[in-house]
Amino acid sequence: MSKHFRIPTRLAALLQESGIRVSAVLQRANLPPGLLDQPRALVTTEQLFALWSAIAHVSPDPAIGLFLGTAAKPEHFDPVALAALFTSTFGDAMRQLSRHKQISCPEEIALKITDTESSIQFRFLLADEEEPEVFTDLCFAWILSIARHGTGSPLSPIRLELSRESSTYARALERHFGCPVRLGSTRNALVFRSSDFALPFVTRNAELLSMLAPQLDEQLKQSLGEENFPERVRATIQKRLAGHRPKMHDIARELHMSSRTLQRHLQDAGYTFHQVLEEARHQLARHYLHNSLLELNEAAYLLGYEDSSSFVRAFRSWEGVPPGLWRDGQRAKTVTTQP
Repeated sequence: MSKHFRIPTRLAALLQESGIRVSAVLQRANLPPGLLDQPRALVTTEQLFALWSAIAHVSPDPAIGLFLGTAAKPEHFDPVALAALFTSTFGDAMRQLSRHKQISCPEEIALKITDTESSIQFRFLLADEEEPEVFTDLCFAWILSIARHGTGSPLSPIRLELSRESSTYARALERHFGCPVRLGSTRNALVFRSSDFALPFVTRNAELLSMLAPQLDEQLKQSLGEENFPERVRATIQKRLAGHRPKMHDIARELHMSSRTLQRHLQDAGYTFHQVLEEARHQLARHYLHNSLLELNEAAYLLGYEDSSSFVRAFRSWEGVPPGLWRDGQRAKTVTTQP
């Protein structure tokens, strides 16, 4: 699973087309001014939510998410959506999306299928808060756009469930999706008839799907492998943490790769070398303090710190308390749990 979202390259043009100043959006979201000019702009979940909250604030249209989530032409879709369009039915398309969505971002599409109804939900796997309403609108408009392009018909769900208690543009939502909108629901979900999942796609193309799907499967395989790459780096760092702080080129040589390759793999997994180094130290610090009688200055040396005060500052940033106090707390827990 990728830990970053890729910003669509067309977003800046679509915002300008909607009369929204890109600079105003990025400034309000506290994001770099040239972010949307990059050919491969990556953001964290927190940054993505800040971006869409800013778009909602700057836009004069409260239903802007519906416009930005609706593709006018199939060629405007990303490769994952294109592969979905090449499948045989609406249901196959949704299953294809569900399988490959996590290649590009820490987000999953959850399908719940019964005899009569089938619901589609988006889950943001690294989110600490609920996604902005404008982004929920965009996600469901994107699904509807795929469904209508694929079936070649004005297909509509039977209802749209939204957790928001109220909406100033509920009528616009109903017009866009062509169905009732149920506010104050326990979930955000787009609900279709289960029979709709059997509708054939006029865009199906077995030849193109056979070319594109294996590439996506390979990307998914690599993505799952890259998810474990930081763990390999962390373990290698811990083996070399013995009185000195290993450099990136030391770890890269140990893993039989260049520093640039190591850095790129970590970046693809959403990490920096410094982050993995600190995680390695944190794990070992907890182990040393909990399972040994090492003095603090000895633990500091083994973790590659120049002195114990540097170790104390780092440990306080990790656990919120000094290492000595943390150790005392762990020992107290052990005593209270003994029979």
